[in-house]
Amino acid sequence: MTTDLAQLDASAQAALVARGECTPSELVEAAIERIERVDPHLNAVIVPLFERARADAANPQLPAGPFRGVPLLLKDLGCHVAGMSVYGGTKFLRDHDWRSPVDSFLAQRFRAAGFIFLGKTNTPEMGLSPTTEPLTYGATRNPWDPERIVGGSSGGSAAAVAAGLTPLAHAGDGGGSIRNPAGACGLVGLKPSRGRTSLGPEIGEGWAGCTTEHVVTRSVRDTAAVLDCVAGPGTGDPYFAPPPHRPFIEELGRDPGVLRIGCFTNNEHTPAHPEAAAAVTSAANLLSDLGHEVDDNYPDALNEPNLGHLTSTAVSANLAQQLDGMAKQVGKPVDEGGFEPATWAMAQRGWALSASEYLQTVEGLHAFGRRLRTWWREPPTNAGYDLLVTPTMAEPAPYIGEVRGASIERILRLVPYTMAYNVSGQPAIGLPMYWTREGLPIGVQLVGGYGQEALLLRVAAQIESASPWQERRPRLHA
Repeated sequence: MTTDLAQLDASAQAALVARGECTPSELVEAAIERIERVDPHLNAVIVPLFERARADAANPQLPAGPFRGVPLLLKDLGCHVAGMSVYGGTKFLRDHDWRSPVDSFLAQRFRAAGFIFLGKTNTPEMGLSPTTEPLTYGATRNPWDPERIVGGSSGGSAAAVAAGLTPLAHAGDGGGSIRNPAGACGLVGLKPSRGRTSLGPEIGEGWAGCTTEHVVTRSVRDTAAVLDCVAGPGTGDPYFAPPPHRPFIEELGRDPGVLRIGCFTNNEHTPAHPEAAAAVTSAANLLSDLGHEVDDNYPDALNEPNLGHLTSTAVSANLAQQLDGMAKQVGKPVDEGGFEPATWAMAQRGWALSASEYLQTVEGLHAFGRRLRTWWREPPTNAGYDLLVTPTMAEPAPYIGEVRGASIERILRLVPYTMAYNVSGQPAIGLPMYWTREGLPIGVQLVGGYGQEALLLRVAAQIESASPWQERRPRLHA
């Protein structure tokens, strides 16, 4: 085949298969070749599943979904597949070679869509860091500048997609882990509304309702089309997002109307690098040129100083519970030697919390989410703003080694813009709309009201058409 598959998004690759111009095996073999050639410079794919993928591609019973034959990388955290290893960046699970006994609902839906699982991608230990530099597997390098970080915690997935190893990859987001890596690597990254995608059957909610899963992509149409494949509740889910009026892919090209849009870059708690502020200004100008009403208003709740304390407390409690679960899964107690010092310290904080303290924390998070969401146009009042524009990260991707092991204050200075919407459950999408003078991408985040993925996708498609990014290629690319 003469087509350069590394240049195509997942929808285009699937179309080749549907037209009989390419076979699933050809897509898989081409992706394996790209990984073997390029990934030694990136360290994005930590567990190859090549023989399994070859067998799946050759199987005549491969599901005839909309992405039949397209290779997909899975983040090594979440989206469990029966019989497949899950290490979560930890030495403890890696040394015990723990494997999931069941498929997650998300894995079942990926498979039904026709995707072929090609490997697992690098992630910081337990998804706790905004940089993908776990001790267990080492740092993943940014294709735009190999000395820079890729963000976290879906950093391996973002690096692989940006470098053209696969057209998209699974990602998860508990505080920005889809949007921040997408921003650092020049990709599209949608964090769906709470309950839009299922974490079942093993998990009802993660991190007190903050976590969700989807993909990182190179095109808005891939983001929308995959959401159509995976959205919806699983059996027994504790909550689910309101169903869409039509398939998400049909929102692309629809007129979003004249929207009321606010912008947020700075307050006393969230100083933005000049390049990050410039990214928001550039996005605001484009949105204004597209006919929207844009100003500098933003939710008052973003001025509150205690969100970091509340979220870190909730995550600590959830982490302690996760480590207890690991001990049961492998049949051996967890110990300090199986985890990085920061992970162990956070788990100890969680084990020390009382049940009352934890529930007070969750109530505090819920109250913050209610205060935050009053700024958006949501039923029943139907008043307020439609979208908020922010950076994804507060600065261009730092150098490898600069953030890992840093103080919580340094980490919060890097990623102050994303966690609030995990807490409130709102959808938010990161778009590659700006590059620095050094050629580094800075993502711009659009935040919608709860359940408003359709509106986000309409506007994202409008932006993509007005200011396309598909022709940009990083330094390391297949």
